[in-house]
Amino acid sequence: MKPSDPRTAPAVETFLRAVIDVIVGKVAIIKPQSAFFEQLGWRGIKALDAIIQYARDKDILVLMDAKRGDIGTTAQAYAETYLSKEASLLSDALTVNPFLGKDTLEPYLTEVKDNNRGLFILVKTSNPGSGDYQNVLVKDIPLYEFIGNSLRSIASEFVGSATGWSSIGIVVGATYPEQADRLREILPNVPFLIPGYGAQGGAADDAVTAFVKGSNGYEGGIVNSSRGILFSDGSYTSNPKIWESTLCTSVQHAVDGLIDALARKP
Repeated sequence: MKPSDPRTAPAVETFLRAVIDVIVGKVAIIKPQSAFFEQLGWRGIKALDAIIQYARDKDILVLMDAKRGDIGTTAQAYAETYLSKEASLLSDALTVNPFLGKDTLEPYLTEVKDNNRGLFILVKTSNPGSGDYQNVLVKDIPLYEFIGNSLRSIASEFVGSATGWSSIGIVVGATYPEQADRLREILPNVPFLIPGYGAQGGAADDAVTAFVKGSNGYEGGIVNSSRGILFSDGSYTSNPKIWESTLCTSVQHAVDGLIDALARKP
């Protein structure tokens, strides 16, 4: 089905509702990628809104992967769209791009503080070409380290007394475990959003590199796997029971891989 086909967005919504029904109790957070809904026009935005509400009604957190980055009133508009009390696409957390400067983060930080939301800032992304810019030396250190250092004071202002973790996190790809280790040294109280596990080539051991041992087990990371679960082998079937069983198996396989990797951590 093509993006312009008016049947596509409702079909996507139906599919994702079914996914949520299967993962309730198994997955704590969903991470919608806003671009795939925007691609479907207004019907896609309507579907995204419906999926957000459906997930939240089932006590699943919504981490919106929009990677917004702009200045002034435009940044404010993005922040209000996702994180304000009156947000039209109400999300528990949002991914943002810091490239335009610290001041562009301020509208998001205000909404995070006022409404108990979260923010995940791009630092070392999972794509193969991330090093083209993120590894370039700035004042004798890689850019990703420079950004990490610059976020330390900001993140420290949002550390919760109950958890010891900040509401401000960073995005660090599972495909770069050595860089994740270094960033954990720089940002010990910052949660990491870790994409790239599974379909993008990130191994379970690499995905849990930056996890730290807490009083209730390992903490400090949110590992994301999308395509590896939604479109795994066997998922392309018209039989609902086979599809549901395949999805359950894919989720459990991903979770078990991470549990085993954590058990191997020194």
